[in-house]
Amino acid sequence: MIEVLKAPPFATVQDLGWRTGRAIGLPQCGAMDRALLQEANECAGNAPGAAALEWALGPGSLRFERDTTLCVLEDAEVRIDGVAQGRGAIQISAGAVVEIIPGRRDRFVYVAVSGGIDVPLTLGSRSTYLPGGFGGVEGRRIKTGDRLPIGAAPSSGSTQPVIARTQRGRSDLSGEVLLHVTRGPQWDRFDEAARAEFLARTYIVTPASDRMGYRLQGPAVRPRERAMLPSEAACIGAVQIPDDGQPIVLMPDGPTVGGYPKLAVVMGADLGKLAQCQPGRTVRFRPTPA
Repeated sequence: MIEVLKAPPFATVQDLGWRTGRAIGLPQCGAMDRALLQEANECAGNAPGAAALEWALGPGSLRFERDTTLCVLEDAEVRIDGVAQGRGAIQISAGAVVEIIPGRRDRFVYVAVSGGIDVPLTLGSRSTYLPGGFGGVEGRRIKTGDRLPIGAAPSSGSTQPVIARTQRGRSDLSGEVLLHVTRGPQWDRFDEAARAEFLARTYIVTPASDRMGYRLQGPAVRPRERAMLPSEAACIGAVQIPDDGQPIVLMPDGPTVGGYPKLAVVMGADLGKLAQCQPGRTVRFRPTPA
């Protein structure tokens, strides 16, 4: 078991989400930065899709009730019984208290433990869907006093802990984040000038961004016709343009349908970069090579 001595302002249990369910309105959900979750699991000796803690907005502390292997990625300081640790797989002794102190660069930290966080499966996933109130731990954020079960450690001969590889081409705090996009289903509803403006300018990630969608602020982009359309299927990464012309990028908990025109779609490989952007970061869209 893991005892949550002090919960951070925001933490949930997440894996890679639901592979099916969109037909009934269930988003994919799962980790905001899927690549980093998988890397943390590899570091801890797990299968890539094991459940871990997605941690954000501040520090917290955990007590481990058994010996295990821990890996915390990405931008965070880890202390065991008050002693700062290095990166990579960390061996934890029963009774140890682990403090996790996120840095300022990335929005989400992933805390993986050997065996994974063993909350019950819901429709085949251990992810938390906060808008629906199910999955994870009672469908909610982790809170102080929670006790989180740990799964059985991987058997001998299976994936073993490795040194974390955290150099994934991230921009530094001062740089723009480049997001590669393909054309969305309503690309042709925007004239050439609007499309050029969208691809030429920078946008700022606003505080009104969450697991459902990231709202951006910058030059308004408007279609030739009124923005609202009959609801149709929407996907993760879709760049919706509401009536005010300010883009909204759908994230893992985002709706499965929507009526705003979708100018573009952010490539899946770049969604993790966007997810990690703190409010105030600037992003720029780039078309994928033809």
